[in-house]
Amino acid sequence: MAIGITAGSTTAELGAPSFVHAFFSTLSAHCEPEGWGTRLPHLMNGLYGGRLAFADAPAALAELRDAKATLAAIAPSQVVWDIEDRAARPPWGTNIAASITSLANYFVSSSGRDVFSVLDEALAASAREQRDAVIA
Repeated sequence: MAIGITAGSTTAELGAPSFVHAFFSTLSAHCEPEGWGTRLPHLMNGLYGGRLAFADAPAALAELRDAKATLAAIAPSQVVWDIEDRAARPPWGTNIAASITSLANYFVSSSGRDVFSVLDEALAASAREQRDAVIA
């Protein structure tokens, strides 16, 4: 069963639960030296928790864009598959496409879209349409 995001008129599939957890694990590990939710609270505590209020969508968008900029300087080999188990590795190991050049473009949804783009669109729709963003 895949996890998706819905925000107003926007609905998109992200991927398997382990994949979504890996995305947020990687964000926290590389962007939050003080721990989960300390620098990206709207993304990590709100959105990852299942629901982000539309009023918080602009702040979450800023966090998302900041996280992507940070991850752009980090090699794909530094992916964190599970923040609770740092030894865990992706099922595909190190066999990734040559087009993946950093952690900013490492995560591609099950429908073939860049996860940062999917989340950016959904959060923008949440703010614009004044509808909460829901991950389920």
